[in-house]
Amino acid sequence: MKIKTLGIVLNQEKRSAATVLGRLEVLLRSLKIEAIVPASGADALPFAKPVPSRDLSTQVDAVLALGGDGTILHTAHLLNGAAVPILGVNLGSLGFLTSFTADQLEEALHGLVADQLPRVNRRVLACEKWRDDTLQSSHRALNDVVAGWGQSTRIVNIRVRINGEEVTTYRCDGLILSTPTGSTAHSLSAGGPIVHPDTPALLLNVICPHTLSARPMMIPDQCELAIEICETSKKLLLSVDGREEGSLEEGDRLAVRLSPQGVTLLQHPDHSYFGVLRHKLHWSGSTHTLRT
Repeated sequence: MKIKTLGIVLNQEKRSAATVLGRLEVLLRSLKIEAIVPASGADALPFAKPVPSRDLSTQVDAVLALGGDGTILHTAHLLNGAAVPILGVNLGSLGFLTSFTADQLEEALHGLVADQLPRVNRRVLACEKWRDDTLQSSHRALNDVVAGWGQSTRIVNIRVRINGEEVTTYRCDGLILSTPTGSTAHSLSAGGPIVHPDTPALLLNVICPHTLSARPMMIPDQCELAIEICETSKKLLLSVDGREEGSLEEGDRLAVRLSPQGVTLLQHPDHSYFGVLRHKLHWSGSTHTLRT
């Protein structure tokens, strides 16, 4: 793939952002690549051409996400299902979604231009919010959809159906619907399993259930989930990949299924999913040699 234009999405709060941008400008000029930036971030990248955020996906051959995993999630949100690959460079510690560090910026860009970076496709959730049989909003989630605490900490009853069949009604603080990619995010902190990103599954995890029998569920990714908020006087918060997307009231329904459009990530040739787990979760190997 010939790279002529490169979108830049930057987390300006990272300490190394200014230094990296200086190197980036020189690199792009030497590679004869035009930098494109969403208009909302144009002030930080004076060398880049600003475009409306909604037009970013039609103006670029790839997007460079400078920041962390949150920057990858934001970039995927901006692309909104477009088949544009994302190259993540972490400006902090190694992330689950970013496989290059700031020191590897040159290597990443040269690999991009030479079309030598492995591509991986990550599953995405499509979520619809319904109220009184009227579609209120539609969302895409690379990590997760969360119906959780809003203005109150009181418990809520949430009815779950899978492929039209009622599963149960949970008394809980909320629910997490996750992709395998998102299994190491909010779901993990709620006791969910770690699921390899290539696993064709969706995850349903309950937040603080009021019964010991409630456990995380992993279901085939071709299933459709229907979530209904029932018997509650409080509003829940709908969160999609960490973005607040309004409230959920009694009677509201969420329809969640696998999206036909995934997200394409460009990775370091030596990227290891299990190596990232060891690093991020501070795992270590045995210090003892097994004897037979």
